[in-house]
Amino acid sequence: MRYLVTGGAGFIGSNLTRALLSAGHHVRVLDSFLTGKRENLAGLAETCGDAFELMEGDIRDSTAVRKATGGIDYVLHQGALPSVPRSVADPVLTNEINVAGTVNVLVASRDAGVRRVVFAASSSAYGDTPELPKRESMTPNPKSPYAAQKLAGEHYMRIFHEVFGLETVSLRYFNVFGPRQDPQSMYAAVIPRFITCVLQGEPPTVYGDGRQTRDFTYIDNVIQANLAACAAPKAACGGVFNIACGERVSLLDILEIVYGLAGKRVEPKFEPSRPGDVRDSLADISRAREIVGFNPKVPFREGLRTTFDWFRRQA
Repeated sequence: MRYLVTGGAGFIGSNLTRALLSAGHHVRVLDSFLTGKRENLAGLAETCGDAFELMEGDIRDSTAVRKATGGIDYVLHQGALPSVPRSVADPVLTNEINVAGTVNVLVASRDAGVRRVVFAASSSAYGDTPELPKRESMTPNPKSPYAAQKLAGEHYMRIFHEVFGLETVSLRYFNVFGPRQDPQSMYAAVIPRFITCVLQGEPPTVYGDGRQTRDFTYIDNVIQANLAACAAPKAACGGVFNIACGERVSLLDILEIVYGLAGKRVEPKFEPSRPGDVRDSLADISRAREIVGFNPKVPFREGLRTTFDWFRRQA
């Protein structure tokens, strides 16, 4: 099969690209390198030959997107400008990429006769509703521009399926983590930031009291979800599905695990909660299990241990 991975030089996209190539598929990556890193794709051109294509381009550029979708069977749309804080700081740019860019991908996919588009949606769409676990039937309540943009992407996916017959599946990722996640960005996710700070002996920053909880999802589970979404029955098309482990862990619990893995403690520094942050998050993944065939293989602690080992090797 021939896959297009938008944002394929990013954390999730590069892991997806490597998994698809390892399975013998042809993969084309479209990335602007605004946040993606070339080193995430290092060695693929040499080892995979014609099975790997890299196209440098922006999903805001409809011409580039049309070129990228030509001859493709499945589009895994990971391309976005991520991070809730970044969307608060720059809602215009993030909207251009996350909403207008997604529409470009859908139009090009429709016109190119792509079999199916799988969209990287976000659990941030739920907002800070007190009910747990989060179910897809709940009314979304986004608290940030990023969350609203990802929710808009879900609606566009559904509309393009209903109006144009394009097969689409939206996967609501819950706090994905794993190797190749950037700890250096000012918008870095909490797990790589905690790991690198502790390894370097620097105080990790905790926003809020650290007792807020998340359903952290190891990258291999996200890869499995995307592959399952491509093969899922037509009943999945136009739908939205939670992708997580169904486990709830606090930030302070993560720090304690990292301390144990590192064999040392580095006391954190606490900062005020950030605008748009959600207090608690936990996914009900039964719908994804029943309709998409998603079955997470890697539990949180195992994924955290693997991620810690990867970052330690990079140090």
